[in-house]
Amino acid sequence: MDSLERELLSTLMKQVHLLERKVDFLLQHLHLEYQEEEPGLMVRPQIEALLKQGKQIEAIKLYRLETGLGLKEAKDAIEKIDKELKGKR
Repeated sequence: MDSLERELLSTLMKQVHLLERKVDFLLQHLHLEYQEEEPGLMVRPQIEALLKQGKQIEAIKLYRLETGLGLKEAKDAIEKIDKELKGKR
């Protein structure tokens, strides 16, 4: 990494830190509490539909696209969701 890249990275890190402080301030000011959503929660209905159709690979691809997780993590998550679904049937 050359000095220009290091400088850019340092600037970006400072900007992220500043944004985090601003968000924290706003949450405190508005008396709100931030709760992180479960990864993939927004695509859960589509994933369940794919799994019910037996399309596990497509479900993994969609989950990875939505969450940014790696293949192993996404596969594990989809298998867990699939197991939960099969328990409901």
